[in-house]
Amino acid sequence: MLDGILQGLSTAVSPVNLLMVFVGCFAGTFIGMLPGLGPISAIALMIPITYGFDPSTGMILMAGVYYGAIFGGSTSSILINAPGVAGTVATSFDGYPLAKQGHAGKALAIAAYSSFSGGTIAAIFLLIAAPALASVSLSFQSADYFALMVLGLTAVSAFAGKGKFLIAVLMTLLGLMLSTIGIDETAGLQRFTFGSLDLMDGISFLLLAMATFALSEALMVILKPAARSKEAEEATRGKLGSMKVTKDEIKDIAPVVARSSVLGFFIGVLPGAGATIASFLAYGMERNFASAKEKLKFGKGSLRGLAAPETANNAACSGSFVPLLTLGIPGSGTTAVMLGALISYGVQPGPRLFVENPAVFWSVIISMYIGNIILLVLNLPLIPYIARLLALPKQLLTPLILFFSLVGVYLVSNNTFDIHIMVFVAAIAIFFRLIDFPLAPMLLGFILGGMMEENLRRALNINNGELSFLWERPITAGILAITLLILLAPLVKNIRDLRNQKASTANDGEG
Repeated sequence: MLDGILQGLSTAVSPVNLLMVFVGCFAGTFIGMLPGLGPISAIALMIPITYGFDPSTGMILMAGVYYGAIFGGSTSSILINAPGVAGTVATSFDGYPLAKQGHAGKALAIAAYSSFSGGTIAAIFLLIAAPALASVSLSFQSADYFALMVLGLTAVSAFAGKGKFLIAVLMTLLGLMLSTIGIDETAGLQRFTFGSLDLMDGISFLLLAMATFALSEALMVILKPAARSKEAEEATRGKLGSMKVTKDEIKDIAPVVARSSVLGFFIGVLPGAGATIASFLAYGMERNFASAKEKLKFGKGSLRGLAAPETANNAACSGSFVPLLTLGIPGSGTTAVMLGALISYGVQPGPRLFVENPAVFWSVIISMYIGNIILLVLNLPLIPYIARLLALPKQLLTPLILFFSLVGVYLVSNNTFDIHIMVFVAAIAIFFRLIDFPLAPMLLGFILGGMMEENLRRALNINNGELSFLWERPITAGILAITLLILLAPLVKNIRDLRNQKASTANDGEG
């Protein structure tokens, strides 16, 4: 193993491969900033370019594009509420409010530091334990994935304001319902397509995210200009905020970064989970861990709420290389494209890759650490210039958001029907905004719904239709027990607070 690491290190630090890391990171960051394109399209374009390359060089370039795109996607999420990639949707929940408050520079800096930390910690985990983690990845079965998705749904409380838990649950149910549109893969039947061929593939997550956040935000500016005039005024004054992160703020977000790195990495290790689920779970986890005072800041510009998803999505990117390289199983759509590229190079990913092709295996892992340093060095000096996007007049910025939202979704599907659906969803999103219904739970339900249903049905088929799989498998039972504890914790806390309040009232009465 040590010989393989040294061989991978010498391959990764060769001038050609260092150049490829830089090119991949730069291209990925730029692509990530553009809403709709995403790393899948970029990597697909890279495959013909890299045909003549050595497999290590080609994979290093594509890996750079992948985590560079996730890194860059936070920029548009923070500045214009238009997530560049699906993995940065959760970043906009607190990143965009921070930018509106005049702290765009600080928000972008914290996103950069968090991304670097998450990616670096995950790369170290990958270096130390990649072969061992392959067995962990294989040990997860459909029942365990279903339990993990149920655990993910507990994050709905993170998006519910005070006294709005029931509303958040209803919005989550709406998201779960939307995830059932399309072909039922088990039975091969159409569901809720209303006879339309365009709905047979369902609604894409990117379309839903762009419609509910970017497009509805732009339309709200048009519909309610008076309500937005103050924000517009602040933006045009150039109050972009300082990039400086104080010692107290570092102390506050350091535990968040540590927890989210570990969570993000292990979610990334599981095939099919990916950066988007990792970012939502990390956000929900930190909201549940936060004090009552800190919880009120979530969704309104919390530094913890920004650091958690940014750390987790980059850590998950590194984690997704475990099933790809050690098992030959793609953990996401992006790694599926990379799997095809690996095979086209004549390299067979799997348990023997790090023995038969140690240069490919270890050089890709080591290049991730180098790439994270390059991303930090590349992006930090650009933050003051990128942040000036907020200084654009709303009359110019709003059409730009509309353009990038519509064109971004069209480029993914090349179907005008998606534009019609997007405008329709944006109109409904505006209605929900006006009656103060949270939209994030709907996205959470949508992204977890498909995987929940698929794994539940598979587990039931394996178990002859019986629900005993919920307690027979130790992993499943353990995850569900954690879910139950998370759900009961607020109830226990409320009972304790109520008892303390009664005791305090009784003492006051006696006094």
